[in-house]
Amino acid sequence: GALNLFHATPGPFDPDATPLAQALADVATISLLQQRTAHRSTVLNEQLQSALNSRVLIEQAKGKLAERRGIDMEQAFTTLRGYARAHNRRLSDLARAFIDDSEALPGLRS
Repeated sequence: GALNLFHATPGPFDPDATPLAQALADVATISLLQQRTAHRSTVLNEQLQSALNSRVLIEQAKGKLAERRGIDMEQAFTTLRGYARAHNRRLSDLARAFIDDSEALPGLRS
């Protein structure tokens, strides 16, 4: 990055002002780095929460399907994943629809 300093009157800066200008540039740099770190942390938290929410939905759908079909959880997951792939759906979206009964899912309801 760069920091431009302008003097109110034409002419060179006073050499004693150089350390002050450097300190100003350092503070600006630290502020920008802290803001970037805070933003990355927020984005990471949102991504992790979304992944956790999706995982919970998938686990619920697996349990529901396993109970209805009398199959184990691994078979339920394989069935859900296969259905999602065959219908070009995100697994979490399919799980939500299956849990809510908000969408007809032929072959998954019993």
